[in-house]
Parts: sequence; structure tokens; C-alpha cells
Amino acid sequence: MKPYSSQIEETMRALRHCHHTCHGMAMTHCLEMGGEHARPQHIRLMLDCAQICATTADFLARKSQFHTQLCAFCADVCETCGADCEKIGDMQPCVEACRDCADAYREAARLDHAEILKMASELPPS
Repeated sequence: MKPYSSQIEETMRALRHCHHTCHGMAMTHCLEMGGEHARPQHIRLMLDCAQICATTADFLARKSQFHTQLCAFCADVCETCGADCEKIGDMQPCVEACRDCADAYREAARLDHAEILKMASELPPS
């Protein structure tokens, strides 16, 4: 038996990729490019994105009861980071990683919520 659904495994892969991409690009590409790429708020956003992806992956790995809420927040951070990277330009790997991650999380959060509603509807009335 697999410990996670294929959807959760794919989401965790997207998270790891986004974490590595954002962290790596912030610490190398952006700092080396300078200018808007090295603007403090942009660097903080990229590091926030990398960190929330790592944290959310941890929550998913242990099947935390809070993972759905964290997935939704992580998707928002990823979307914000991807949009900022796109606006600055010359950061396509980060833009794509952030968008893929946000899409995977939104889908995971939606399906998990649907499963919870289905389970609740099967309970006898109290």
C-alpha cells in the first residue's frame, strides 16, 4: 500500500521543485543580477515561498490535520512569488515552478475538501 495518493505525491514533488528553484534563484541568480532582482522585498518573497513550500511538504508528509489550510496559503504565496518574478523578468524557471506548485496545491486542497464532505455525508444524523 502506498502511503500517499498519487495526487499528494505529485503535489509534494511540485513543492520540492518550487522550494529548490526559489531558494536557488534567490541566492544565486537574483543576487548576481542585482537591481530589481536583488530588491530586499523580492528576495524575502522568494525565500518565503521556498520556506512555505518546505513547511507544507512536511505537513503533507505527516498527514497533518492542518494541511488543507496550509496548502491554500502556500498556493497564494506561490502565486504572488511567481507574479513578482514574472514582472521582474528573466526568471522563467521560478515563474513556472511557482505556478505549477500553486496549481497542484489548489487541486489537492479542493479534492481533500470534497473527500471530507463525502465522508461527512455518509455519517448518520445525530
